[in-house]
Amino acid sequence: MQAHIISIRLRAVSAIFAAALFVTSAWAADHETVLHNFGNGNDGASGTSLIIDAAGNLYGVTPNGGIYQCGFESCGTVFQLSRTAGGGWTETVLHNFGNGTDGTGPNGLIMDAAGNLYGLTESGGLHGGGIVYELSPGEGGSWTETVLYNFSAGGGYGNGNYSLFRDAAGNLYGTMFDGGAYGEGMVFELSPSGGAWTETVLHSFGNGSDGQYPESGVVMDAAGNLYGTTYQGGTSSCGIVYELSPSESGGWTETVVHNFNGTDGRAIWASLILDAAGNLYGAAYQGGIYCPPFGCGTAFEFSPSEGGGWTMTVLHNFGNGNDGTGPLASLILDRAGNLYSTANGGGMNGYGAVFELSPEHGGGWVETVLYSFDRNDNGGYVPFASVVMDRTGDLYGNTAFGGLYGIGIAFELTPASIRFGSCCAPTK
Repeated sequence: MQAHIISIRLRAVSAIFAAALFVTSAWAADHETVLHNFGNGNDGASGTSLIIDAAGNLYGVTPNGGIYQCGFESCGTVFQLSRTAGGGWTETVLHNFGNGTDGTGPNGLIMDAAGNLYGLTESGGLHGGGIVYELSPGEGGSWTETVLYNFSAGGGYGNGNYSLFRDAAGNLYGTMFDGGAYGEGMVFELSPSGGAWTETVLHSFGNGSDGQYPESGVVMDAAGNLYGTTYQGGTSSCGIVYELSPSESGGWTETVVHNFNGTDGRAIWASLILDAAGNLYGAAYQGGIYCPPFGCGTAFEFSPSEGGGWTMTVLHNFGNGNDGTGPLASLILDRAGNLYSTANGGGMNGYGAVFELSPEHGGGWVETVLYSFDRNDNGGYVPFASVVMDRTGDLYGNTAFGGLYGIGIAFELTPASIRFGSCCAPTK
């Protein structure tokens, strides 16, 4: 199953906690720095979205690579990138998957206030259906993995580029691409109790005109409602945006917020993000007005309406000229309301781009391509992961291909000019 879902993702990429630290930045031009080349020895390959801690260390996973073999591929790693005294970066592999009943094929990470990491694997574990795990830092730089939950072999499998959501009580929420009552995916909650974790299926997709096959995770608002997207399903089979609301009886009720129709988006891989006003933002891998018949993708916003309901706005149609195409990853939001992410195709050279979407006075949004990847240098290309922003406005991410060993890099993009409100720029 691991090889199946990873090959699906990489085929889509070839054909084709993400939460930012809020800063205010102005990009005039950019400079790329390669922080790490994946693929040296037992290093990982093709890293997914990064997260950043208060000290500026970066953490991520690679679905392949590491010291243990899973069929024709290695089983994956969790890694840390830390600054060195000389100004460079060093990689440390925190965990190698695939040892015994350990999980295989990890996806994105989240971090709690104590510095523990949490994630989901696509396969492996006691029953072969994947695991939810915790990595805890110890003395001397060591890390210990704890398997919190083993999914059953028929319970679905996790998705490659999304992170779990952790609420204030420590409950974890996520999705499975398939499984559930109808075999077309589900949303689950894992709750800790007395040292054990209990799984509750909150919703099974595939009943009637419901969505099918969630490729993305969920986000929670202040009232405890969950929001997410599906890759397919809905009235036009292009996917949906859904809301899951807890009821007083203990169950959850699904509301279809929007049925995508192709013109406004289709085939959504990216998780939604939520701003302080309750607006939802996301990106669709396909759809929009350019690149018929399937479309090059869109970025969109859902705003809650007075009296209930939601209003959708397409913020950008990808595929116009040297624009990026096929956004797979979640957007991030800075303090000024600008959105950032990656497109795995397009750009000046056809191998993907990092872009910014900025709101204009009087309405509308404008896109700026901050960086275009090129396979004809030693840099990476085809980013299918999101970016993360540090306190000074630098962006960090991974690519699926390229670099010295051909299987991806971790990169930093530095803006040429940055403004910082009324005072002074924080230091890294």
